[in-house]
Formats: sequence, structure tokens, C-alpha cells
Amino acid sequence: MRFLNTLGLMLGGAFLFSSSSLAGDWPRFLGPNHDSKVDPADAQGFWPEGGLRKQWEFPKGKGWACPAVVENKVFVFHRVGSREILDCLEASSGRVLWNFGYEAPYRDRFGGGDGPRTSPVVYGSSVSVFGVTGRLHCLDVESGRVVWERDLAKEYGMAENFFGHGSTPLWVGGSLIVPVGGSGNRCVVALDGASGSERWVTSHEWGAGYASAVPARIAIGGELRDLALVFTGGESRPPTGGLLCIDASNGKLLGQVSHRAKIAESVNAASPVVMGRRVFTTEGYGSGGILSEIGEDGALRVVWRTSKLGSQFATPVGRDGLILGFDGQSSQLAELVCLDAGTGEEKWREDFGGRFGRGSLVDLGAGGLVALGEFGELVRMRIRPEGAEVLQRTRVFEAPESWTVPVIAGRRLYLSQNERGRDGSSPRVICYKFEAAK
Repeated sequence: MRFLNTLGLMLGGAFLFSSSSLAGDWPRFLGPNHDSKVDPADAQGFWPEGGLRKQWEFPKGKGWACPAVVENKVFVFHRVGSREILDCLEASSGRVLWNFGYEAPYRDRFGGGDGPRTSPVVYGSSVSVFGVTGRLHCLDVESGRVVWERDLAKEYGMAENFFGHGSTPLWVGGSLIVPVGGSGNRCVVALDGASGSERWVTSHEWGAGYASAVPARIAIGGELRDLALVFTGGESRPPTGGLLCIDASNGKLLGQVSHRAKIAESVNAASPVVMGRRVFTTEGYGSGGILSEIGEDGALRVVWRTSKLGSQFATPVGRDGLILGFDGQSSQLAELVCLDAGTGEEKWREDFGGRFGRGSLVDLGAGGLVALGEFGELVRMRIRPEGAEVLQRTRVFEAPESWTVPVIAGRRLYLSQNERGRDGSSPRVICYKFEAAK
């Protein structure tokens, strides 16, 4: 990750970014390629028969941020009191190498918690964090020194939305892209990664949602173009939002598809899932899922719609011609659903016996899928068109709101407990070590 060689993964005529990550890195939310897929070298030997071996744990404050891991550093973004804090830990020991914090008083008017919703993003020699109050900091990876900072909420007139600001920034081509949903229809902004100065603004009336943008490299007009796919839609009456396809070099809007529930108290929170030229978006308040296709001119057209998979916030996974994600807004009724990516047909659904809740998925490739349930239960499963076969299962803790995506990097598993457990355990990041398969 520390070297700025841009890598591409060809997928059916399109490229999905790797933004220069190395094997063993998980430098951003949803992993090296923005698709929850684990590097094959890290997937080997995961979850040995003897069980997971805890290496260390780190007490954390409030929030749901996903740790970022680069080389031997782990970045944890959380709230302690009135401050948002970024801790840089040594991956092998959990020892704090440096930390950075700032005052960010905030109270969620819906009682959903005041911790950060976004995750650290490491790119080259910098790590960026975007807090719940709309402040963006870019820091030096080695020292924690502030390189630049912006108060985007103030500068762009961002609406507070239901739960503050919660879209993890996206690095593309040296720019940091942030959905702001600001005043004057300033919908998405790109900042220069070195200085923080504005590079471009995409104008659109849709407000900022909670989904994190993802990149794609697609042939547009016969030429490969870097695109930012933004699933947006924040607090508005009537509710509006959907998928935007933006040229990442200049902010030009190429295509859009409306996708938003009819009720005002809804948000778009699950990130787009890119499968070649096709993009799946899902929303859990009644609007379900939509598969869109990116045309030769960048315009978006709807291929199919479904009511069978409506994810409230967890991003689905696309693999082997299937789309897998957790359907439902209720922890009691949530189920893992498998769709045919070509047609949208539901193939099966699985609730793991109940009380698994709205899980987060990580793709091990040949090793199957890993799911962390929202109460702390971990499952590894083999996926088939006819159903899921559970291979391993354990409860790592019992605590609500365990919504943070598991991280597998450097042959370590990082799990986040976000609330106090039934056994009295406090919120923490737990690191498990495993060895490569012989």
C-alpha cells in the first residue's frame, strides 16, 4: 500500500481499483479492492482447526469504524468523550505508536450514538479520517503529523443529516473524493491529496448519504476512464437519492439512477457492488435492490430490480455470478440472501438459526465467505447455488451493534466489539493471529 503503483483487476471489460495496496494490507473500508475480498495469501490458513488464537486486544471508544491495516500498522478511529481519536497501533503487539485527537462535540438527535461512522483510509504516506461532524484530516502515516485539514461541513454547508456524516472518503488518482451534499447543490467534492485544495465539485440536488463511494476503471468511448460510483441520498422531504456515475478526473456527471425509499426517515448506506460494467445498489427501507449497467458513454440504465434484498447498511458481496447480502432492517428478521446476478432471482436465504442479525461479509475466495453477526457470532461458510454450508462457527463475544466489517490482513483477523458485552466486557478491537497453510 505504501507505494503509489496503481493496480487494476480486470473484471468483464472493467477494472476495479486496487490503489496500490500490498498483499497483507487492508488500507480502507471494504479492503484493498473496495469489494470485501481478502488477498489470497491472507486467506490461506484462516481459522485453523484448533480455533482462532487471540494475540491482543485494544480498548476503544464509541463508533463503528473499520480498522485500516498497512504493513505493521493498524489505524483505529473512535470517540472518547468529546474527542474523535485516531490511534496508530503496532499490528504485532497492539502497542500504541502514536495517536491524534481533536474536539468534536456532537449529539445524535435520534439516539443512534455519537461515534464516527467512517473508517480511516491509507494511501501512500498519508492516512485520512472524516469525522461525524464533517471535519476531514490528512495525517502522515509514520508520525501522525497533520498534513492538512478541512471543515467540510462548514465550508460546503453540509446538512447534519440523521446521524451526522458517515461516508468514508475515496482516493482516486491523487484526489480524495467526498460526498458532501452541500448547499448550492454541491453534491460531491474532490480535494487534492497533497494540499487539500479543491479540484472539482459535482453539482446535483441529491444530499449526502452514508454509503462509501467506490471506484471503477471502465472503457468510456473506447478509452479507459477512472470513475467514482456514489450511492447518495440524505435527509430530505420528499426523499431523493440514488447512484451517480462520475468521471473522477474532472467531476463530470456521466449517469444517474434514482434509488431511494419513499419514506423520509431512510438513508442510502450500503456501498455499490461493482461487477464488470454492472453495479448493484441496495437500500433497506422498502426500495430493495437495483442492478444498473454502465453504458459506453458512462450513462446508467436499470437491468433489473428486486424486493428480495434490501440491506440497511451492510455492503453485499458479488462472486461467481451471485450477489450475497443481508436483507432486512430488524435484527430478528434479517437473513442472508443469495441472488442470481444476471436475473435478480432469489436462489435461497439463510438465517443461521435466528438471532444472527444483520451481518457483515468478507470474501475468502476458495475459502468461502466469513460473516460476523451483529451480536458477535462468527461464521465461515461455503457458498453454493442451492444454499450455504456452514463450515465453522463460534461466538467471539456477545454484544449488540457489532456492525463493523471484519478485517483480514497480514494473516491476522481484526474484530470490533462496539458496545458493552453481556459478560461486562468493554468495547474493543480484538486481533487474532493465524499461520499460512502448509
